[in-house]
Amino acid sequence: KQEFSRFPTKAGRRSLSRSISQSSTDSYSSAASYTDSSDDETSPRDKTQVNTKGSSDFCVKNIKQAEFGRREIEIAEQDMSALISLRKRAQSEKPLAGAKIVGCTHITAQTAVLIETLVALGAQCRWTACNIYSTQNEVAAALSENGVSVFAWKGESEDDFWWCIDHCINTEGWQPNMILDDGGDLTHWMYKKYPNVFKKIRGIVEESVTGVHRLYQLSKAGKLCVPAMNVNDSVTKQKFDNLYCCRESILDGLKRTTDVMFGGKQVVVCGYGEVGKGCCAALKALGAIVYVTEIDPICGLQACMDGFRVVKLNEVIRQVDVIITCTGNKNVVTRDQLDRMKNGSIVCNMGHSNTEIDVASLRTPELTWERVRSQVDHVIWPDGKRVILLAEGRLLNLSCSTVPTFVLSITATTQALALIELYNAPEGRYKQDVYLLPKKMDKHFCILYFILFTGCTAYI
Repeated sequence: KQEFSRFPTKAGRRSLSRSISQSSTDSYSSAASYTDSSDDETSPRDKTQVNTKGSSDFCVKNIKQAEFGRREIEIAEQDMSALISLRKRAQSEKPLAGAKIVGCTHITAQTAVLIETLVALGAQCRWTACNIYSTQNEVAAALSENGVSVFAWKGESEDDFWWCIDHCINTEGWQPNMILDDGGDLTHWMYKKYPNVFKKIRGIVEESVTGVHRLYQLSKAGKLCVPAMNVNDSVTKQKFDNLYCCRESILDGLKRTTDVMFGGKQVVVCGYGEVGKGCCAALKALGAIVYVTEIDPICGLQACMDGFRVVKLNEVIRQVDVIITCTGNKNVVTRDQLDRMKNGSIVCNMGHSNTEIDVASLRTPELTWERVRSQVDHVIWPDGKRVILLAEGRLLNLSCSTVPTFVLSITATTQALALIELYNAPEGRYKQDVYLLPKKMDKHFCILYFILFTGCTAYI
C-alpha cells in the first residue's frame, strides 16, 4: 500500500518507482515511472525560483517559461467563451470571496483558464497535478507568475507527487476550505494525514469516476465528514467531455505515438461507458474492426445495438492489434493476457486509473523495456515479441496528444458552478454525502454553449 507518513531522502527521489495500490480506484499516483533522458535532471525542488512579484511560494520546472505559458492560456481562452462569460458576469459579485481552494487536476492551458476564473471570482488557490506527465510546464510557470501557488511539473517522481500535494495543503497561514480534485488523491491525502484540516472543508468537487468511487467508499464507511459534488456523473460531463472529447482525442493520441493505420485493424475497447462509446465510434468510422468487453448488461446491449460485437477479452486476445481500456477499474488487462498478445500489438488506457493495465507485472528481469520515443515503450519478450505500451498505462489523451479546448471548457464551467454552489449553499442544504450536480446547472450552461453554436435564444 502507499506510504503516507514519510518522504524519501533527496538522493532517492529520481530512482523511486511508483507502487501499485491495492485499491481498485486508485489514480495516477500508483504505477512505475521515469522521466525522459532528455529532461533536465535537476529537480525543481532543488532550485530557488522567484517570480517578478518577489514570491517564491511555488515549485515549477522553470519560471522563465511564464511568457510562453501566458500565450498558451490566451489561446485557450478564445475557445472557452462560456467560462469567460461566467468570469465577467460574476466578477463584480465575487461569489467565491473568502474561498480557499486547493486543487489537484491536470495542469493545462484549459485548466489555467478555470483557475484564473476562480481567482477572478474571489478565491485564493493553491494547485498541484493529478498526473505526473500531463502538466504543461510553461502553463504552470505562467500561473505561478500570476500569483497562483502551483506545485507541479512534468515527470514527477513518487516522492515529488506527494510532496507537491503536501505543500498545497500544509503551509503557514493557509487553511483550505474547498477541494477541487481529479482522482481523489488530494482528498485521501488530506483525510489521512491532515484530518483536522479535512474536517474544516466546506465542500469537495470531484471530476473523475475514480475519485467519485473513492468518495463513495468514504461515505459508505461513514468517514466522509463534508459534502461532495459528483461532477463526473453530471449530464454535461458524461455526454460532452467523456463522449465527444474521447472520440477525437483517442485518434490523435494513437496517430501521434504509433503512426498506425486503423483501416482493417482489430481493436478491442474495454468498457462501453461514455468514454468507450466515443472511442468505438471514432475507430469504427476509420474502418477498424471493433470489439467491446463490458460487464454491465445495459452497456453491453447498447454496444450490440450500435453494431459492435461484445466479447470476453480472452476470446480475442491473440488476434487483436490494439487494446484500449476505458473502465476506471484495475487489472483489466493482466500479465497473462499481455503474454498472449501478438507481436506489435498496441496497449493503451483512456480510463482514469493507471492500474487498468497491469504495468507493474511487466517490470521483471526477463522483459526488456525500450523507449522508442516520448511516451512510447516497446516491451520485449525473450522470444523477441514486442508489445507497444503507450504512456506507461496512464491516460493516453493527456499524455500523448491534445484535448479539444471547447469540450474542456464545458467541464471547467461545470466545476466552477459546482464550487460556487457548494460554497454558497445555506447550512443544511447539503449533508455529509456525495451529490450529483443539480439539473438546473446542467441546463444553464448547455444553453450558454447552444447559443454559441446556433445564435438561437429559444431556450432562454
